[in-house]
Amino acid sequence: MKYLFFAFVFLFITNTNAQTEAETQVKQTIERFFEGFHKQDTTIMKSLIYKEMKLQSIGKNKEGIVQLITTKTSDFIKSIASIPKDQKFEEKLLSFNIQIDGNMANVWTKYEFWFNEQFSHCGVNSFQLIKEDDNWKIFYLVDTRRRKGCQE
Repeated sequence: MKYLFFAFVFLFITNTNAQTEAETQVKQTIERFFEGFHKQDTTIMKSLIYKEMKLQSIGKNKEGIVQLITTKTSDFIKSIASIPKDQKFEEKLLSFNIQIDGNMANVWTKYEFWFNEQFSHCGVNSFQLIKEDDNWKIFYLVDTRRRKGCQE
């Protein structure tokens, strides 16, 4: 009975560490993506995207009507690369909620977006990732954008 207890504890600890390692890898993928984003390094960003990433945003237009906007990955990459170098932008990730099942991960991150050191908007990002050849890649990103209800 004593050996059964130790075997159970060992398996539990091993399983917990494996999950933590996978979560760390997923988080590092997201952080690396934003490193490329902030540096306007499209090579880094593209290296973390699985083939064609679906990219969508949920927000309200000037009339207050909720809209779902879809952007092509290539247009998104071009828009980041074309931001003038004298313009400063930063998306601050405030938290990570990571869920993993096998080769799929979901990451929910609260964020604040700052442009030229002025608060612009906040929301959440929801990333879907796939693990292929021991690398996590982003295949879907949807975010929300709002100016009210943010904690500056």
